[in-house]
Amino acid sequence: MPLTSMPAPAPMHERCDILIIGAGPAGMAAALAAAPSGAAITVVDDNPQPGGQIWRDGPQVALPSLAQQHRAALTRQTNIRVLTGTRVVGLGASQPTDKAPALLLEDANRGWTQHSHRIILCTGARELLLPFPGWTLPGVKGAGALQALIKAGLDVRGQRIVIAGTGPLLLATAATATQAGARVVRIAEQAAWAALAGFAAQLPRWPAKALQALTLLNTGLRANTHVLEAQGTTQVQSVRLRKGAHAEETIACDRIACGFGLVPNTQLGQLLGCVLGGPLSGGLGLAVDAQMRTTVPGVLAAGESTGFGGSERALVQGAIAGHTAAGHVQQAQALRPQLARWEGFAQALQSSFVLNEQLKALPRPDTLVCRCEDVAYVDLTARQGWIDAKLHTRCGMGACQGRICGAATQHLFGWTPTAPRHLLAHARIGTLAACGGPAPEGPSAAPPA
Repeated sequence: MPLTSMPAPAPMHERCDILIIGAGPAGMAAALAAAPSGAAITVVDDNPQPGGQIWRDGPQVALPSLAQQHRAALTRQTNIRVLTGTRVVGLGASQPTDKAPALLLEDANRGWTQHSHRIILCTGARELLLPFPGWTLPGVKGAGALQALIKAGLDVRGQRIVIAGTGPLLLATAATATQAGARVVRIAEQAAWAALAGFAAQLPRWPAKALQALTLLNTGLRANTHVLEAQGTTQVQSVRLRKGAHAEETIACDRIACGFGLVPNTQLGQLLGCVLGGPLSGGLGLAVDAQMRTTVPGVLAAGESTGFGGSERALVQGAIAGHTAAGHVQQAQALRPQLARWEGFAQALQSSFVLNEQLKALPRPDTLVCRCEDVAYVDLTARQGWIDAKLHTRCGMGACQGRICGAATQHLFGWTPTAPRHLLAHARIGTLAACGGPAPEGPSAAPPA
């Protein structure tokens, strides 16, 4: 019988010069800025396509030309390797040749340890979801989550949608839902009209943002309005809103989308030992210097993991980080004026959409705060902090590992969730077993470009 050749086993250890975590605007800009150096660059993202949340692809999406240009540019660079559908699950065992921490990666088929000389964290941000009565009913989503689902093909034609929370994401989600055939019956913005007017008055400093705001205007917008309760039995049927100081209204709806701002994704940075700080994230983002270096040698960060300011700020920060990682100091310095311009926009966002203290009073005693482990608000009021809550109630010990309830309790109680210690996410036993051995030395461990 003829012998059939067996495929070579996948390597358990791989190496690159620059490892970029996240393929949103910041990650793409970082890779393209570093590419002319000839460095071997690996970009990792758990989504099926590059673009992040703002440039998320899908059957109901027409990607903007800038996003298409960045994608095309990535494919043209032979020294950039993009690994989609891949996530960081924890720390790997570093080798003497590494100049940055080793990371444990996993895709649908295997796990391996990725070694590098520089890491750029472009992990973005997630929505801040605050608990209120009925928020666990089917049909209640995050504002960004609803936008992502619609882009992925969710049929919302003819559905009545109420969008509540704070920030420009509400208007963007409303526009996406309207274009998909939904009827947005209310946009409840918790900020006051004076704050919105002050923000609008500053927009001419960024003409493209001013034009974008005009295209997103919606007659259903109400300021100084916030959600009180989602009502329904097996599905959301209506929402009760607070208008001003005392008035209320109840609106029939098929879906509710709530988003109370953003929370920087800093878990990986904290796992690596990076310090938090910076005014553009309320001190919750990764602290970076003028060259986007974090406090950990060999690790840089860019984009909304360092603070919130839109895709323009993320693109400039990513480019600075890419140039810095590649040793292009002058090119990085030349981008500082651009960054200062978009930092101003970020500061305007930060000051205009401050959360109202009334939102802390939304939960009732029986309102679930930790949805994964069914922990109610009343179970947490007697606890002294995050660790105390985990020990006594299992809050934060479910599938999301505290990403939702941790941010909520930080807002409600002022608690500080602890950083992960070794593993960042659930990992397959096979991944942990395969990556337990030593890495072979030298370039032979790296895959072909």
